[in-house]
Amino acid sequence: MTLIRAARFVVGVSLVSGGVWLWVRPATPQDKGAALYKQKCAACHGPDGKGDTAAGKSTKVRSFSDPDVMKQTDDELAAAIEKGKNKMPAYGKSLKPEEIKALVAYVRSLAK
Repeated sequence: MTLIRAARFVVGVSLVSGGVWLWVRPATPQDKGAALYKQKCAACHGPDGKGDTAAGKSTKVRSFSDPDVMKQTDDELAAAIEKGKNKMPAYGKSLKPEEIKALVAYVRSLAK
């Protein structure tokens, strides 16, 4: 009888833990971009990318929906993130290329 109980317990735990894994999803590039944006960019650019923060206003950052920003290519936006621009610091040494790419994608999503 003990062996049957142990087997039922193992099966039950397996089903429960398997069910938990169904609810956990891997982080998408959008999630990674959003997390990086919050950490590195939101203080100046704001959570919505409009630049309506004290730091954004004092450094005169433009909204990501500004036509001059929107017409920039992904490579141009990536270069600004990597090398910095005006008062924006360079992040090329602290971010990997795939992280910069995720940030560009996230910035594009804010411009909509």
